[in-house]
Amino acid sequence: MNANFSQLKLRQLDAALTRWRSADLPARPSSGWLKSIREALGMTATHLAGRLGVATSTVTRLESSETDDTISLATLRRAAEALGCELHYALVPRQALADTLEARASAVARQHMSAISHTMGLEAQATSAEAVEEQTRALAHNLLKGSRRALWKESTPKKVTQ
Repeated sequence: MNANFSQLKLRQLDAALTRWRSADLPARPSSGWLKSIREALGMTATHLAGRLGVATSTVTRLESSETDDTISLATLRRAAEALGCELHYALVPRQALADTLEARASAVARQHMSAISHTMGLEAQATSAEAVEEQTRALAHNLLKGSRRALWKESTPKKVTQ
């Protein structure tokens, strides 16, 4: 894939996700959305069951499975439609995707540099902390210019403190 196209896709997705991150979305009610909305509409579990074409006990199980995070998206979407609702689904990164990539590239670079610095230290060829940090930044920059997939092939690096 063209690097410019890849960057454009990243920026566009980040822009869309920024709106989700900055939205003041309400937390899921403790009884779940299905039960809360059903009750707010004054709809009994039996009425919802009729709209879904299932037994009343199934509605109770659906509401319970929503609160314990075991409901499937397809089932939740179907129940939402029966309540006259839309299901909005998104994975919202805690930070910008570009920031996640930069953090990952820095972590991989630190992992590589830590191994190299250790070997050089054993061979009495240690370099200054500033030089190691500069080389780490340069390696991270080069990693970001390469394949993003390569950033994730490594095992998750442990935090290295210097």
